[in-house]
Formats: sequence, structure tokens, C-alpha cells
Amino acid sequence: MKRIKTNLLSIASLLLFGIAFTSCTNELNTTPPSDGSSQSADALFNDPASYKEFLAKLYAGLATTGQQGPAGLPDIAGIDEGFSQYIRGYWNAQELSTDEAIMGWNDGTIKDFHGQVWTSADGFLYATFSRLAFQVTNCNEFLRQTTDDKLASRGVTGSLLADIKTYRAEARFLRALSYWHLIDLFGGGSIETEASSTAYHLPANATRAELFAFVESELNDMEADLKVPNSNEQYRVDKAAAWMLKAKLYMNAKVYVGTDRYTDAMTAINKILTQSSYALAPNYKNLFLADNNSNGAQNEIIFAVAFDGLNTQTYGGTTYLVHAAVGGSMPASQFGINGGWGGIRTTSSFVSLFDGMDSDNRKQFYTAGQSLNINDVGSFTDGYAISKWKNVTSTGAQGSDGSGNFTDTDFPMFRLADVYLMYAECYLRGGGGSAATALGYVNALRDRAYGNTTGEISSANLNLDFILDERGRELHWEGHRRTDLIRFGKFTGSAYIWPWKGNVSTGAPTPSFRNIYPIPAKAMAANQNLIQNPGY
Repeated sequence: MKRIKTNLLSIASLLLFGIAFTSCTNELNTTPPSDGSSQSADALFNDPASYKEFLAKLYAGLATTGQQGPAGLPDIAGIDEGFSQYIRGYWNAQELSTDEAIMGWNDGTIKDFHGQVWTSADGFLYATFSRLAFQVTNCNEFLRQTTDDKLASRGVTGSLLADIKTYRAEARFLRALSYWHLIDLFGGGSIETEASSTAYHLPANATRAELFAFVESELNDMEADLKVPNSNEQYRVDKAAAWMLKAKLYMNAKVYVGTDRYTDAMTAINKILTQSSYALAPNYKNLFLADNNSNGAQNEIIFAVAFDGLNTQTYGGTTYLVHAAVGGSMPASQFGINGGWGGIRTTSSFVSLFDGMDSDNRKQFYTAGQSLNINDVGSFTDGYAISKWKNVTSTGAQGSDGSGNFTDTDFPMFRLADVYLMYAECYLRGGGGSAATALGYVNALRDRAYGNTTGEISSANLNLDFILDERGRELHWEGHRRTDLIRFGKFTGSAYIWPWKGNVSTGAPTPSFRNIYPIPAKAMAANQNLIQNPGY
């Protein structure tokens, strides 16, 4: 059992809908429960502990889907709870649309991701858009309930008042994270904050540039109120997480707003490297196991979404990533689960990134009974399987859920290895830094991957093409690939073709408008102020 995780996320008494707020997003059906469990905000906050419990619900919004386990009292009505889980939706959009992952299921339009033939009517995109909006709505309500005036009226003073100041900064970070995901996936949307009216209204459209400016401003404003790096409770963010999110925003600024911000990204990256004590996990594979909160991996992870087989039961998150990646002859027990779902594999193009690199322990392909080439997308045994995510500990024990249904494996949203690769990329793109430092960071990752120095590269090999490939080797199946390919100009078009891109077995170019997803048609119908992205 992960005690810290349980304390943070097992808040059974807190029903967020019971705070009696009105959603301003209007794209969603966020109806409060009718079981009599709701209560007024003032009644809820009579208990000083409720402030931290509310904050815990905001973090849990990245992991859970409702108020009672994997199904029942859902956060968002009318959408399958598993499909609407935050990490599952984000991961599908970021990975299934690339060379790293392909899905064999026939659930709705799920295969459209890899073929890059999605439309604005796609239900999975609507579920993800809705989850982002719901998370923002929740963060806004917490911020409304913790203003100076509200706290003064409730007689909040002393250490609790100081703690709530930090809680508010963390809520602003979580809101900024969701807005960044909105920027990256959908480009446009709405900007709703705690200052927005709670009366029914249709939010104004916000452009990608407006959303970018808002997130940048929020990260600048909240930083001072976050705890210093490595001083907060596990699973709660600190200044390093804010620097990481800022670096991500700036790394992709040329895509988002047409302006090169690599120098600014390097500034944020250097703060993480010089003002925190994060360190690479000694064993790469430990980063994706059920005890990655305590096996040494936690020292590398800057921000993780917590999953617990007993307290965050959902058919999304790492439960999805472990189960859906197991099929064919793969022994489910070795993955700490009761059976595979036989869905996700990878393509031959991604496998080729490891050609001649058999000693690289990041190469985790299951090949027995699997063909390299994918002739039938619907057949799990077409395409190599990836065995990266597991629900077993570093000592071989199964996760805490004895049934094998739900996982304990945390999802690392941000980790130090990514910072190392971002430094090297920023250097190569003219963002500052030094060649020797960039090379040293890359080789530190390769030393870990090989267990010695045999995998090290020379300065002559350090170029942008190598960085993109190395990001794939190091960060595959962690939700980065689509964003990376877009930044490198290889997601759409003909610069990089992989099997079944363009819905053709050998791969085909796709139009550039697919570098961004459409605003879902249902959201457009609910709010006529939203503006559809070009091409849709």
C-alpha cells in the first residue's frame, strides 16, 4: 500500500459536485448528484481539513473519473468513464496518432488516430476536450472558495491561511497544465478563471496566442507561492514543476505562436538543473513499475500522476497502459494483471530506432508470436508489443489490487531525463548553453541505458535528428511523441512516413492542418462563440 498516495487521493467524503457551483463551460453536462450527498460550500469549509481535501480532488482529477471508483457518479455525464479519464485521453491523442503506437480495437473511431483521419465528430476527442474543461472548472471553483475575502469571512488565520496560499498556487498550476494541454491539442477554446461569472453564459473564444499568454502569465505569477523544489509532499507540485511547464510552453512556442522562445526555455531548464536535487533513477525500467514512488524512480520524477490499485480505480491511466498493451502470448501475470486487453502495439518504424542497439535496456519489445509488420491493424499479433509499463514492483511483487484489475504504477508527467534532452535540443536550436554540457546530459542517459559507456556518442553525432530519435527511445509511450514530431516538422506531410499513417498500410503523407485537432462538434454546438480550426 502506498500510504502517501492513499492520504492524498482517498477522499471519499468529498463530493466536488456538492460545492454547488455552476459550470461556465457549457460544453459539458456537469449535473450534481441527486443522492443527497451534496452540501453548501460554507458547510463544507467549516472543517479546516476540507481545503486540502479539495486540493486533493484537483490532483485526483488527473487520475479518477468520478466519485466511486471505475464507474458510477461520473464527473462528466454522457461519456464512458474510461474514455474520459485524463491520462488515457491525452495519451491516445499524443501516442496513437504517431509511429510509437497503434490500436487494434474497433471501439468507435479509435483507429482514426493512427490513420490521422479523425473528424470534429470524434467521441474520443470530445471526451478529452470535456475532461480538460472540467478540470479547469474545478480549479476555478477552488480558487473562488479561497479568496482573501472568503477566508476572512470564515475566520481562517495563521498556518492554515499560509498553507492555503500554497494550495492556491498549486491549483493555478494544475489549471495551467490543462490549458497547456488545450493549447497543444486543440489550439483554441475559452479562458475561464475564478473571476468569470458563475451565472449561465457562453464563454468567449480564445485563440492559441491568447491561451499561450494566459498560461505564461499564470506561471510567472504563481511561482513565488509554490514550495521550493524537493520540499513538497510527494505528488504535489513545486517550483520545479512550474519551470518544467514553462520550458515546455517555450520549447513549442514556434509551433504555438510562431515565435522562437528557445532562449527562454533554456532559462527555465537551467533553473531545474541548478536549483533542484532531482537525479536520474539508477534503473530505467524502475520508472514504469508499481513501486515507482519508492524504488529510486521518485528521485527523477518532477511531477507524477498518482495511481493506486485500491484507491484510484479507473479503466484509464496506467491501468489502461498496462492492460491494453498485453495480448497474444504475453504472460499477463508477469505484468501484474489478471489478463491483457490485446490492443496497443508499435510500428516497424519505431522499432527501427533501436537497430543495432540490442544492449540498450530501453528496447523493450515483446516479439514472440508477434510479426514486425502490421498487415491487419485489428490483429494484436501484427506489430511488436511493448512491455514498458508493468503493475509489478522492482522486487517482482504484484500491485496492491489482488484481483489484478487496477494498477499502482504512477504516470510520470515530467521527469529529469526529459530535461536533459530539452537542454540538448535548446542548445542545438540556438537557445544557449554549451556543447559539452549538452553532450554530457545525452550520454548520461545512454550510460544508464547501456549500463556502461559503450552507448555514448561523440559531438559529431549530436544533431537534431539524433535528439528526436533519442527522445523516442527514452520517452516513448509517455505522451510526448506527437508534440515532438510536430516541433520537428515530421508529424504530418511527407518528411516522415510510418506504417498506416494516412490510413495506408505503407504510410502516406497527411495534410498539415492535422497538426492540431478539431474543436469537437458537440462543444461547438453548445457554445457558438468557439471558432473551428482550419481544415475541419
